[in-house]
Amino acid sequence: MHERQQSAPFFPPVEAALREPNGLLAMGGDLSVERLLDAYRHGIFPWFNPGEPVLWWSPDPRMVLAPGEVRVTRSLAKRMRNAGFELRVDTAFAEVMRACAAPREDAGGTWISPAMVAAYTRLFDAGYAHSVETWRDGKLVGGLYGVAIGRMFYGESMFSLEPDASKVALVRLARQLRRWEFGLIDCQMETAHLASLGARTQPRAMFTARLAELVNLPHRPGPWIFDAPD
Repeated sequence: MHERQQSAPFFPPVEAALREPNGLLAMGGDLSVERLLDAYRHGIFPWFNPGEPVLWWSPDPRMVLAPGEVRVTRSLAKRMRNAGFELRVDTAFAEVMRACAAPREDAGGTWISPAMVAAYTRLFDAGYAHSVETWRDGKLVGGLYGVAIGRMFYGESMFSLEPDASKVALVRLARQLRRWEFGLIDCQMETAHLASLGARTQPRAMFTARLAELVNLPHRPGPWIFDAPD
């Protein structure tokens, strides 16, 4: 058995990922802060069901959203003005993760296990993970969480207990990231829901090239305080 050298990579090159299933790159390892940060820096993320080994992915193409290109429909803008929502950031991170993990009518089980909640809470404590929360009348009704490195934000999951509550959180996040000159929001996999909000696909090679620039820009550690206009 050989001890892993400090400089040795955690993962193979993303170009080695499988085409089917799209993006599967590696299996095993742990969810330590060090390994997670190395994964995200290279465009890799964990996604696996409870009880399975950790699976690491880098799909091609990649779904991304430029902070300045988020699409706000007339109906969504009206909800943002009139629904009585209050937006907060980094005040209920674990609560947002648990809400994202709750069973949904349109899906079966969840991949956000207690081990994942614990791992990303460690990232939050280290200043890399963040939650954007939609509150109404003192109740958490929607939100999202993700990871930020340099000027890159990686969206992980979102939830809504009221119509548009997660969309409002995403719009608020995008406006702030644009103010802070973040380059991209990673949306991982292509979905019609994300496309309706302005996200688009791009080849993995283009994504990782841009990523390599953004993660090396100055990091803004958490907890965050938003200062962009609502």
